[in-house]
Amino acid sequence: MMLEKEIFNIKSEAEFQRLAIEVFRFQYANVRVYRNFCDLLNTKISKVKTIADIPFLPIQFFKSHKILAENSVEETVFTSSGTTGSINSRHYVSDLGLYETSFLKAFESNYGKTENFAILALLPSYLEREGSSLIYMVEKLIEKSNNPHSGFYLYEMNALIEKLDVLEKSGQKTLLIGVSYALLDLIEKRKFQLKNTIVMETGGMKGRRREMIKEELHGILKEGFGVAKIHSEYGMTELLSQAYSNGDGIFNCPPWMKIMTRDTEDALAYMMGRTGGINVIDLANLYSCAFIATQDLGKTFPDGSFEVLGRFDSSDIRGCNLMVF
Repeated sequence: MMLEKEIFNIKSEAEFQRLAIEVFRFQYANVRVYRNFCDLLNTKISKVKTIADIPFLPIQFFKSHKILAENSVEETVFTSSGTTGSINSRHYVSDLGLYETSFLKAFESNYGKTENFAILALLPSYLEREGSSLIYMVEKLIEKSNNPHSGFYLYEMNALIEKLDVLEKSGQKTLLIGVSYALLDLIEKRKFQLKNTIVMETGGMKGRRREMIKEELHGILKEGFGVAKIHSEYGMTELLSQAYSNGDGIFNCPPWMKIMTRDTEDALAYMMGRTGGINVIDLANLYSCAFIATQDLGKTFPDGSFEVLGRFDSSDIRGCNLMVF
């Protein structure tokens, strides 16, 4: 399918807009749940000329419906983490190749070649369940790093401390990606002065610690790891793309992904520079839904970057990369 190739070769805003409209038309024609949703809103396809005209499917639909293009068969199903008794999201993925292309291109455009890194993953709450899209991504990044030091750590804090010491002494460029509460556990066991390591947090507290705003979390982590910046990854089960922050809580999307903020009082109105609900366009979600209204709150900026500020109060707290107030 030509769209698969075009999505990852976007060079301009005009190309993004054109492809977003094409993907919208494809999904309206082929994804029944999305078509029914658009019809309920009385969407006139001929009048959808810009991305502001496209309906965004509420993310809760991933909990209640199978969102998959007709005549597509799922290659895997990614599931969200959730609170006890909650209904988890299910993302039916018909082409894992799209996901792999998306996360590899996004990672390498931010950080350079994967082969340059030793990748250490401290993601216990994700490893302990099946169906995590984050674990799938990190496994592939570890594999592509082709570094004998790369690997996952469950609760082996002492082994991880020893590995960080070895890598620091050797001058090896290292990425430590960890769920927030586990990174806090690590620096309570040992303080560091890391010179060659990027520390990336994701996934929140998972009910293991009190939630805190990013500024507080990053302040504690910067002091504990002895680094100037804490990096972050913004992704979720329902997406096949990630945005990255290289510090200060400001995220940037790859060219095939865009964040828009909707007015909290009028879901069809958009704004910039003020807190609103986060809508995501993820063109890599070609065979499910590329236009998702999340339960996250944030701000967008003129250069396309964005900030995540929390969640709507009525939503459950689960495995997205954010802290609630």
